[in-house]
Amino acid sequence: MPTVELPSKVVIKATMDKQTNLKTLSVRVRDKHSALLRQWAFEVNQVWNEANSRSAELSWVPIPGFGWMNLGTSAFDLQKDLKDFSKERAPNLHSHSVQEVIAVHAKSRKQFKTNKLRWRCSGGAKRALGWVPFKVGSAVWKEGQVRFNGHFFKVWDSYGLAQYTFRSGSFSEDSRGRWYFNVVIEVPVAPNGMTSAVGIPRS
Repeated sequence: MPTVELPSKVVIKATMDKQTNLKTLSVRVRDKHSALLRQWAFEVNQVWNEANSRSAELSWVPIPGFGWMNLGTSAFDLQKDLKDFSKERAPNLHSHSVQEVIAVHAKSRKQFKTNKLRWRCSGGAKRALGWVPFKVGSAVWKEGQVRFNGHFFKVWDSYGLAQYTFRSGSFSEDSRGRWYFNVVIEVPVAPNGMTSAVGIPRS
């Protein structure tokens, strides 16, 4: 029976799995889209304020023999409760934006341990700056523009957005009325060339 001689040492190289980091990019949106974004921001405020009102009302639950107990209200419960409201008062808003507004509202309530947050005013001295959030898969890069909610938005693309897959993000307004497209992307981690060696001694 033939014998097989092993080398004195066999080196097995193990490479690390591809890793990515999350990064947020922000690019300026062309001014011609401002009117549409302001309309959506108005509807965002309607959803936020209604969620604010109902969370304050529904969080307190009567317990027989005990009284009223503050049990809070989850984002899931509010999304079901506001389904008809959003269709009536925010008809132009993407459903993912409605869900994200309610989710952010619930997260902020939990963070500050309260059932009610500040109102988002759409006018006057206390007007809230425009904000239109969206979830993963809502916005995509198509034909050199951002496509979201059935509309195309031209932006000053200084990052080469075509090379990235969009995750969640938002459209936001600054104090001068300029709008920005903010989106989370995945950026590959540069390989460090590390390898590991496993030695197999000769028997």
